[in-house]
Amino acid sequence: MKTLQIAGRNVTVHEYNTVIVGAGAAGMNCAVHLVEFMAHRGIGEPHKRIAIVTAGRTLGASRMSGSDKQTYYKMGTAAETPDSAVEFAKSLTAAGCCHEDLALIEAIGSLREFYHLVQAGVPFPHDAMGSYIGYKTDHDPYERATSAGPKTSKFMSECLEAQVRRYGVALFDHMEVAELLAQDQGPNRRLIGVAALDRQAAAKGRLELHVFCCRNLVLAAGGPGELYETSVYPKGQTGLHGLAFRAGLVAENLTESQFGLASTKFRWNVSGTYMQAIPRIFSTDADGGDERDFLPPYFDSLNRMATDIFLKGYQWPFDPQRIENQQSSLIDVLVFNETQKGRRVFLDFRRNPVGGDRMQPFKLDELEPEAVTYLRNAGAVQLLPIERLAHMNPPAIEIYAEHGIDLHTQPLEIAVCAQHNNGGFAVDTWWQSNIPGTFVIGEMAGTHGVKRPGGSALNAGQTGGLRAAEYIAHARDSEPLTLTEADLRSPLAPLLERLDRFTADKAGPTPREIQLRIQQRMTRFGGHIRRLADAKRALAEALDLYRDVTAGGIASAKVTDVPDAVRVEHLALASAAYLKAIVELLQAGGGSRGSHLVLDEEGIEVHPDVLDPGIGRPLRFKAENLSLRDSVLQVRHDPQAPDLFLCRVVPVRRYRPRHQAFEPAWAAFREGRIYQT
Repeated sequence: MKTLQIAGRNVTVHEYNTVIVGAGAAGMNCAVHLVEFMAHRGIGEPHKRIAIVTAGRTLGASRMSGSDKQTYYKMGTAAETPDSAVEFAKSLTAAGCCHEDLALIEAIGSLREFYHLVQAGVPFPHDAMGSYIGYKTDHDPYERATSAGPKTSKFMSECLEAQVRRYGVALFDHMEVAELLAQDQGPNRRLIGVAALDRQAAAKGRLELHVFCCRNLVLAAGGPGELYETSVYPKGQTGLHGLAFRAGLVAENLTESQFGLASTKFRWNVSGTYMQAIPRIFSTDADGGDERDFLPPYFDSLNRMATDIFLKGYQWPFDPQRIENQQSSLIDVLVFNETQKGRRVFLDFRRNPVGGDRMQPFKLDELEPEAVTYLRNAGAVQLLPIERLAHMNPPAIEIYAEHGIDLHTQPLEIAVCAQHNNGGFAVDTWWQSNIPGTFVIGEMAGTHGVKRPGGSALNAGQTGGLRAAEYIAHARDSEPLTLTEADLRSPLAPLLERLDRFTADKAGPTPREIQLRIQQRMTRFGGHIRRLADAKRALAEALDLYRDVTAGGIASAKVTDVPDAVRVEHLALASAAYLKAIVELLQAGGGSRGSHLVLDEEGIEVHPDVLDPGIGRPLRFKAENLSLRDSVLQVRHDPQAPDLFLCRVVPVRRYRPRHQAFEPAWAAFREGRIYQT
């Protein structure tokens, strides 16, 4: 560590070989593997060559988000159920827009990483014979899912962090990354480190700037959760997408976010047993009065409605292919419409669903066979939803009690929320981005397609961390990067100029006000309900906002507010990127797919009584354009472009497994040729 004077500022400089940005399950796993691989190669004291930089060690989606039994998706481990990596990869690519080579690698690595987590201490359950029992999750044709309960990813992060600390890897907490430092342009462009503000120092009125130099940079900072107003991401989960765009990284599949029902007071997905317990769903006015059971008018029978509530358990993500003919995602549409009227929607585990005068009372035995069979097999035939939930999954009740919500005595407010982005930044088969030496793992990596089996994101983060670590240790320079004041002056100049601008005396909206504008726009026009004209208008507004912010259109910030000003500026750029991708896909004829509905006055009717608020006629949507499944939409930042971003369509990378004789495969491994592919 050293202190340099750059443009009149003291800058604390740290020098490492590899810097990992993000302290969630993916980032921690990458650090663990990197130490181990370097040690295996005989590199002395590898822990001193690696650093983890994070804005909040105990924050982020890994530590603070989940559902009833948060899922890890892997190849099947039940003794009687055959499975293969090829079949697993087919499940990942089934809905299109997913590179087959990445899917196969995630399949191959799934058991290795699952058992790595078991060894690290994550309490995945097994039977007396040692078999890890599975269950079905959404978009899963096999019983590949497993769980350590509602805190699965939290356990993963904590167990991996304990290993990181045992290895002695440096972890720099409370560091708000403000810039990814770049050298050169075109094919010679490289990222040489990150600049970060110390949030604890800023809270005390001191602006302390740190630079972490590195030859290898691993971005593991999670998804852009703060893009949306109705979001189940933990508060403060902003991501680094705007900074990554500005540094030159190319993104893929930004259009494919996942949305679903979630609680809003305590942000938590209400999937799995929350819905399989079949609670009553009702709404109130903004003050909690005028209670209404708003679902029954849209269903032929209470049994059909109650079965759909049950099915939301493992058909949890909003899915436009499950709307017609009173299927389960009609519930998401009705909940969203109710909240758009200014009303509040609740789950009530104290009562069974209510159908009103025209429907027979709720009877569990009269549900559709799929629901009845499941509940009987689970022994969940109790009288009330809270009793069924307590029988199937007591931790699902306890997690809310820990946050001051007693499901025995009060209803649970919900909304349709942004939950995960299947897109992110483009990577190769070693999770390396388009810039050599820069790797992207976890939710920042765009390895998913239109749909993904529930829980596959946790496996993708672990497998990506393994792949990046292996490549860095075997194919990249392992020495720390040393930079001088002259080396850093130019890469730091834009950030230092912005810091001066943020603290200049001027009027304007605050960072919080700007963030709220971004979130409201994204939820309305970039969420699970989309229309081309609205998206175009939203993109124009997002571009105007970003240009205004970068031109000084933000209120003068106290030093305590500078990290938030930095954050909202790159969030504004990320918002423009996502809307640009949405507009591009809709203009190319993209229809309803994944977890978003594209409105079309000439399209398929959702339900004769569900109205489009924009035109007052029955809500209609455009069917999926199946011809687009074999392509991926890429987005890159171009400051000279009219919309600041350029898009192009690339074909899905195909991969067909081929049998290899052992001896040549062994030779390629021994000689390191596997890292040259």
